[in-house]
Amino acid sequence: MDLDVAQVRAFVRAAEELHFGRAAGTLAISQQALSKRIARLESLLGAGLFRRDGNGVRLTEAGQRFLAPARQTVAAADAAVAAVSGKEPSLRVDVWGHLYAPMRTMAQVAGRAGELVLGHGRDLPSVTSALLHGDIDAAFGRVHPPLPAGLAHRLVRLEPVDAVLSTDHPLAAEPALRPDQLCDSTLWAPGALDRLDFLHRFADRFGIRNKATGVNLGLAHFLAEVAGEPRGFSLVPADVPLPHVPGLRSVPLFDPTPLYAWSLMWCTVNAHPRLTGLAAACAEEAGRSRWLEYDPTRDWLPEPPTSGPVL
Repeated sequence: MDLDVAQVRAFVRAAEELHFGRAAGTLAISQQALSKRIARLESLLGAGLFRRDGNGVRLTEAGQRFLAPARQTVAAADAAVAAVSGKEPSLRVDVWGHLYAPMRTMAQVAGRAGELVLGHGRDLPSVTSALLHGDIDAAFGRVHPPLPAGLAHRLVRLEPVDAVLSTDHPLAAEPALRPDQLCDSTLWAPGALDRLDFLHRFADRFGIRNKATGVNLGLAHFLAEVAGEPRGFSLVPADVPLPHVPGLRSVPLFDPTPLYAWSLMWCTVNAHPRLTGLAAACAEEAGRSRWLEYDPTRDWLPEPPTSGPVL
């Protein structure tokens, strides 16, 4: 059985995005073309790889088994092309924490680190697994312990977060809020709170007793849910451009100001040769933009900041 790499690549991207439209966009092809490639692959394999239902797109058991070797197939094909062209393979970087817009940070350093191929991971566990299996070369998002052996990370950015709440919320008119003033409000999370470490720790630290979870259908949908709950709130980075959502207000937090920590993560074995350049570009931008400023008397972090290992 001979596999078509274009079909396998289409499957891998769709499996990572779990959304055919977004996957097609990252490959610069139409959604129809992507669907045809996956259908041909499924016909060749004699098994369905995706399940489509009211909850969206999901991998079948066959799709889950096929994903890791499919990633290896794509990586091997890219390496083969690079060997002939004499160019180093592109640095494959997954980002996660999409509601907090990690691409904003990566976009500021990408041009200084050589050719990057940016992908989307679901969460920290899925990204660490991809790193350990060699499916990606680096990752960017919020890292929290414990990490599996063989992985290292370096702090890149500390980003203040604001509270977003309904204009009907009793505290909506305040110019700024202390986190503990929200203790009687309901913290909205775009998924299970035990999988969202930052929000989970914020709730524990500031005594937020009431929590509610929704479905992660993107920032605009999530913020509309928050705006519709008069006693609800959530947290977003202060500099993230918010979509226009009627009935929503963003309020700065102080005393202390919560900071969201972004880190670069990589596997310590067989590190990609361009990883040093990416880490250097991150450090350069952090110094220029003062990304790592931290004052324990006025700021709050779930863990004390550390610069991490040097590549």
